[in-house]
Formats: sequence, C-alpha cells, structure tokens
Amino acid sequence: MKPKKLSILRSDPWLEPYATAIEGRHEDVKRKLAELTASTGGSLSDFANAYKYFGLTRGPRGSWVFREFAPNATEIYLVGTFNGWQPQEKYRLTPIGGGVWEVKLPKAALRHGDLYKMLVRWPGGEGERIPAYAQRVVQDPQTHIFSAEVYDPAEPYKFKVRRFTPDVRPLLIYECHIGMAQENEGVGTYEEFRTRILPRIHRDGYNAIQIMAIQEHPYYGSFGYHVSSFYAASSRFGTPDDLKRLIDEAHSLGIAVIMDIVHSHAVKNEVEGLGRLDGNRDLYFYPGGRGEHPAWDSLCFDYGKDSVIHFLLSNCKYWLEEYRFDGFRFDGVTSMLYYDHGLGKAFGSYADYYDGGQDTNAITYLTLANMLIHDINPKAITIAEEMSGMPGLAIPYEAGGIGFDYRMAMGIPDYWIKTIKEKKDEDWHPTSIFWELTNRRADEKTISYCESHDQALVGEKTIIFRLIDKEMYWHMMVDDHNFMVERGMALHKMIRLVTLATINGGYLNFMGNEWGHPEWIDFPREGNGWSYKYARRQWSLVDREDLKYKFLNRFDNAMVETVSHEFDFQSKPVEKLWEKDDDQILAFMRGDLVFVFNFSPDKSFDGYGFLAPEGEYEVVLDSDAQIFGGYGNVDDSVHHFTQPDPLYKPTGKGWLRMYLPSRTAQVLRRVKPAPKRRAAKKKQAE
Repeated sequence: MKPKKLSILRSDPWLEPYATAIEGRHEDVKRKLAELTASTGGSLSDFANAYKYFGLTRGPRGSWVFREFAPNATEIYLVGTFNGWQPQEKYRLTPIGGGVWEVKLPKAALRHGDLYKMLVRWPGGEGERIPAYAQRVVQDPQTHIFSAEVYDPAEPYKFKVRRFTPDVRPLLIYECHIGMAQENEGVGTYEEFRTRILPRIHRDGYNAIQIMAIQEHPYYGSFGYHVSSFYAASSRFGTPDDLKRLIDEAHSLGIAVIMDIVHSHAVKNEVEGLGRLDGNRDLYFYPGGRGEHPAWDSLCFDYGKDSVIHFLLSNCKYWLEEYRFDGFRFDGVTSMLYYDHGLGKAFGSYADYYDGGQDTNAITYLTLANMLIHDINPKAITIAEEMSGMPGLAIPYEAGGIGFDYRMAMGIPDYWIKTIKEKKDEDWHPTSIFWELTNRRADEKTISYCESHDQALVGEKTIIFRLIDKEMYWHMMVDDHNFMVERGMALHKMIRLVTLATINGGYLNFMGNEWGHPEWIDFPREGNGWSYKYARRQWSLVDREDLKYKFLNRFDNAMVETVSHEFDFQSKPVEKLWEKDDDQILAFMRGDLVFVFNFSPDKSFDGYGFLAPEGEYEVVLDSDAQIFGGYGNVDDSVHHFTQPDPLYKPTGKGWLRMYLPSRTAQVLRRVKPAPKRRAAKKKQAE
C-alpha cells in the first residue's frame, strides 16, 4: 500500500517538485528519534535529562556529585574558593567511560555561595573552564571574572501557582529585557521588573511576556545573544529564586512567560563558554569554517552529534521544568536552517529552500525540540524567528512540518520602515498595506509586529522616532500643537491598529514602544563611555499628565482590549470590505468587528460608503478621540445602519456610510438584535 502523502504536500501543490526533500527531512527525524530513545522506551523526555546527570547535583544523604562530558581531557580538577583555587586530589575527577568525568564529594565539601571552575588538562595544554551545565554563574564586580557558584539556599523558592494554562487567543506578547526595563541608569533586576513593570504589562492587557537575555552572557551589550552558560539564568538581574518569583507572579496575573532562547550559536569565549571546553574546539561545534558564523563572530553547534542534541534538548526541558517557562522564541532559526545561514539569499522561489543547502541536522534538532517541548507541556508556545519563509516551519511534524506554533512575520516591520522612509503620505496605498499584512501561508500561524527590539537599536529608529524625530524633544507637551507630532501620533496609532487587526496568530510589542518611547537602545560600550543612558526605559514620560505619551498608551490599551474581547479573534477570517487607493481608504471585517482606515493626509470624507453585512453598528474605538490625543471629530455615540441596495441584496450586504476624517481609524461592532420573547414569537405564529 502506498504511504499517505504528507498534508503539507496535499495543501500546497507547488511543493510537489520538492517532495523528496520534505519527505526526507520527515524520515530523518523519525530515524533520529528512534536512535535517541532506544534505551528510554521511546520517551524523548526521558532522554532529555542531561542536566540531572551532568554538572553539580546532589547525591545520597546530601552529598555532592559533579560530572562533565570532556572526552579530550586528560585531567580535570574542581577548583574554587573552597580550596584556594588550587588543584587538590580530593577534588580530582575520574573518567568513568564515554568521555564522562566524575567526582563525588561529602556534603561539607561545598557550601552555598562557593565559587568554582574546572581546571582542565588536555594533550598540549590546560585551562580553567566553567562547567557546561553550570546552573549559576556570577561575575566578580571588581575583576569582571566569571565563575560558577554553588546555589543551595536554605529555603529555595516554592511556586505558588501549581498549574498554569495560558489563555492566548490571541497571543499578545510584550517583549522585554530585564536589565533595561528600569528607568535609572544601571542594570535592572528580576525583582524590580516583578514589582514595577509586570503590573504595567498587566494593566496594558498583554497576556504574555517574552523575556530576552535570560541565558548567561559575558557581554551585556550583546542583548543576550552571545550565550556562554546555557543553563544559568543571568546573575546580572538577581538570583534563580528571583526569576522564579517573577514567573510565578506573572502566572498569578494570567500572563504567560516565553523565554528568548538561543540555540543557533554560542559565544567564542573559552574560559566562560563552551569553546575548547576540553581543549577540543569541535566538542560542541562544527569543525573548520563551518563552525564559525561569518556575520556574528560566534560558534555554530554541530547538530549532527548526539551529545550536542542531548545538551540542547535537555536545555529546553530544564527551563520548562526548573523555571516553569511557558515556551520559547527560538532566535536565529534562519541561520540554523541553511549551511550559508541564509546570508545574501533572496529566497524568491521554493527552489531556494530546497537547493541542497539545508542543514538537515539542524532541521532534525528543531523538530525534535518542538516534539519535546509539546510533550512536556502540550500548551507550550514555540515561536521561530525566521526570515527566509521556509515552508512548514510552523506546522506539526505529523503534517510534514518542523513543529513550531508560530513564526515571526519579519517582513512586516521592514515594510513599515520602508514605507515611512521612502513614500510620501499620499502614496500610502491600502492595497499594498493590506496585501503585506495578510500575505502568509494559510497553514501557518504568525506573530505580526510593527517593531521589536531590532528596530530600536542604535543605528536604527523606532516608528515614532522616524515619524517625529527631533520634534519629540520639544513638542510633546499636551498644549503644544505641532504638525510633525500630530502627524506622527496619528500614523503611529493607525500602523499599530492595522497590524494588530490583521493577525493570524499573535501580536508583539517591544516594551515602551506602545507609548512611543523616544530615542534608541544603546548598551554600555567603549564607544559611548560605558554609559547606561540609553539602556533603560523612561517610564516617567508616560506617567506625566502634561505629556502626550499617555495618549498613545491609552490607545494601545484600548486596541488590545478591543481584540481581546472578541473571542478567538486571531482565528476569524479577515474579510476585505473595501480598498481604494485613490481615496486611501481600507475597510475589513473580522467576526463582528469592522476596521476602517483613512490614510489620506488631507482628505476627510463625509458619508463615505462601503459595503458591509446588513445591520446596525456601534463605534467601539476611534483613533481620533480626544482621550487618545485626537481632535474628537467623530461622534462616537452615533450608531450606523447599512442602507439596502437591490444590486447587493443577494449578498446580504448594504452600504455603510460614515464620516472618515483624514489620518484616522475607527472600529465598529455589529450590534446583534435583542432576542425576542417567546410570547411574542407565539403571538406572531398565531
């Protein structure tokens, strides 16, 4: 009997010429899964327990066991504050086979707060190394040297929320960075974020936070993307218990916590990182040039090695179980998928995805990671940061995909930047906007966004700063009527609303951008005198009643609330009702909500008509309302009724006529008729 064709091939006939490649990657996963789980009864979760075996763990009666995978080593010692950082026989590891080294120590040998490293010797050399599975790594404030730390508090934090199931329909993500979330010029903490920022996010209506820079990284300015210790929560922001308390608090508020996880590459550092851990550069990474990322100055994992898959899969499980994260946004997926990391490729046709340049090892790993994550927590959220458009990335393995729940719609922010930079206001065409926001694969969910942290970095500009620029410094007072500011605020609201209104999965906002945070992000570095001036968020601006930032924040709150109250909003089809480039008018419907945009900079329309399902409509959101910093030209109390047209009677549509001021957006809700009483129905029947 001929095997059933994968559904990805059935749903997209244009993929048929590449069926062999797609079916091949599917079979690769099946074979690797069988290999890895042969000794665990088929359980991938039981396989992904490396962190329970390697590193520093507890043995019988409170004793300590330390293990490291270092097949190229000839000698390994634990050195630290407990032995004056000198190798001693008591702390010498013994090889126990398969490249694994081990030492067993009595309970009194190590105490909470002790610092330690490995002294590793190999043929022709030696060096101090931080263990690959270290779960706590700290930096000396004077010497800036990193060390592993024994973390064994007398009263470890216990989660109060026992089970948490995220309600993410739609998924509304608040992307954040713990260190720069505070207003003071310095590094913020988990505790400051929990007490000061988390309540803001809750009030703003977002149901998920996506936290950057959790895994330990030597260089703060890398934004957390050059990871050294994959199992250690960055100590810059506080203790592991502080992070657990933050996650627990988020869950108590109904907020899911997604971790920005980096498995696409690793920092080159050897003392702090995995580079030459046992003297062999290829222990975790591809050999030769393939092991170095040409654009990121980092090392590329060898996903073809079972030991590397063991390390990375266990890392996923560790963060899910130890800290109770609700899922992951995988960074740099495009870089993982292709031998050339997708650099310089246009990806203009399907042939570009299946030209023999795919890293099948990485594709297998990513598929297994999604299997594992959803096996541990079926409600977990996985997001791929991927720009090439590889088909099947966000569909289940069983259907022929790689298994992510969502993929980032990375073309949308690029589109908005290009539009703002290159087009005059009168050339903003609704046909182009609508196509860009809704052009996606029908079988894959995406995360739409106007701007993430990428668009806020030094050298770039946020949307609000592109629109208003230096005028933000002088004309954001409530009673200051400046054309550039008013134009910028109007378009900022419209861009965000039309992007959110067209999602087919989720929406993302980077912290502060919802209210138009001015300026850029620039972490302390030699070039700016190691300043923290731009590595923070100026919350006092939005809290001030005399500034206009509050208007943008109110509008963001209102639009998030509007879509949140429409059940399963992201799954409802987007029905285009009207688009006319000459007038710059766009109207579409989702469920009972009608979204109407007038992008014209100078044309307001009275009684503008477009076809909509027959009925009565009320205004539920108006970007021009005075509460949002607008002119208040629309009477939001007026209900709108469709006017019948015999020509369109069979379609069930009539003409909805409205006043549409320039550079404004309105959201209408169809008013459902009140149910008639039974008595009235009975009388009518008689």
